[in-house]
Amino acid sequence: MTLRIFIARDAGAVAVGADDVALAFEQAAAARGTPLEIVRTGSRGLYWLEPMVELATAQGRVAFGPVSPADVPSLLDAMVGSGQHALRLGVTDEIPWLKRQTRLTFARCGVIDPVSRSVDDYRAHGGYKGLERALTLTSDQILADVTTSGLRGRGGAGFPTGIKWKTVAQASADRKYIVCNADEGDSGTFADRMIMEGDPFVVIEGMTIAGITVGATKGYIYIRSEYPHAVEAMNAAIVAARRAGVLGKRIGGSAHEFDLEVRVGAGAYVCGEETSLLESLEGRRGIVRAKPPLPAHKGLFGRPSVINNVLSFAAIPFILDNGAKAYADFGMGRSRGTMPIQLAGNIKYGGLFETAFGVTLGELVDEIGGGTFTGREVRAVQVGGPLGAYFPRALFDTPFDYEAFAARDGLIGHGGIVVFDDSVDMAKQARFAMEFCAVESCGKCTPCRIGSTRGVETINKIINGERVAENLAVVEDLCNTMKFGSLCALGGFTPYPVMSALKHFREDFGGDLGPAPAHLQAAE
Repeated sequence: MTLRIFIARDAGAVAVGADDVALAFEQAAAARGTPLEIVRTGSRGLYWLEPMVELATAQGRVAFGPVSPADVPSLLDAMVGSGQHALRLGVTDEIPWLKRQTRLTFARCGVIDPVSRSVDDYRAHGGYKGLERALTLTSDQILADVTTSGLRGRGGAGFPTGIKWKTVAQASADRKYIVCNADEGDSGTFADRMIMEGDPFVVIEGMTIAGITVGATKGYIYIRSEYPHAVEAMNAAIVAARRAGVLGKRIGGSAHEFDLEVRVGAGAYVCGEETSLLESLEGRRGIVRAKPPLPAHKGLFGRPSVINNVLSFAAIPFILDNGAKAYADFGMGRSRGTMPIQLAGNIKYGGLFETAFGVTLGELVDEIGGGTFTGREVRAVQVGGPLGAYFPRALFDTPFDYEAFAARDGLIGHGGIVVFDDSVDMAKQARFAMEFCAVESCGKCTPCRIGSTRGVETINKIINGERVAENLAVVEDLCNTMKFGSLCALGGFTPYPVMSALKHFREDFGGDLGPAPAHLQAAE
């Protein structure tokens, strides 16, 4: 009997030795004459257990991990024999960390072969049912489903997807475009990369449905250059989708036409901002455009364009296949559906955890994440990337919800959570936020370009003990100018980490400053 095992080809798994483990299995099986099939999948997202190896059994896949090449001989013996091994984790779907999730977007990630078995494996696990249904509906009917689902942009802004699509659908133009923002650059985020590497067809299907809905025939996937594995996977999937007749001309035998192309960015963080991304796509330097006009009216090449993030498009097939209500039934308030939350930083169980909106920050950090990797106390958690606010333990009762975070001067962003233990210096973290903005600014607007540079200089003075109270007042004034005067979210959101550090961790800024001023405490 041929043993069938699954090993991730995901970049995160490869970084900790997944390719070496796969090679060790090939060599050990060949030396013993053991028939073996190795299927390379995406990652399940349990990164502290990577490289994880799964064995196909009559009871389902059984997981082992983390596996090193040195473990392979004994592990192969166990697989051929009793199945018992020190690294055995049990049936994969029953692992508590995975079983507790609600996987709608990531249901296939880590399960299917995203490359070798191509469209067939994707279809065998429910893929392209959403597109099949979309081809039977009118544009207005699809828009109604997307709107009723409550899906909001998963890239950080949280803008209702249905409204954005409707605006483009109603616009009059000779050409329209669909643009996927895959320029994932926030610290502690990897969901876009995971889905592109592990289930690329779900992104293609979502973009195709968007094209059919708004009348666009061409789409672009803008991927950051630091993601070579994702670029390779998406390009291979696009070729396979064309070959299968679900991309290109006469999609699924219909009269609809839609095709895709991958474009690779050059490493600028600001190109994650939609108008800067458009400039880059058009072959120019990535500089933010003033709005209006909105990209929905005048976007790529001056035409109406839908711009959504990877996870937004990846949520669409489930909505079209299962119905708007099935998606909207998850979540709370105006935050419907699920969010793939990425746990990173100083955390015991780092990885991707997809769940419905409403879980508290404390549950995510303490229960699901297991606290810090170092075993020290959690002191601060940054949610929403390098421009997200720092939350102390006192705010761990905050539900993971757009409005709940906004009410406490925070933002969900792309769903990244970075944990810090009690050794962190929050004054230095505030300085880093200003420095990050200064380095990554496109330079177009004065509040961002000059404000961030002055911010670094002023926080340096505070750290050095120079006129602390007066310089803190300058920082507050700079943050106010940047927040309300910057052209885009890079300058506009940089005050979030700075002011939250000052508000919740005032003791790190030196001197006897006393409690934060009333205007900083108001949102608690």
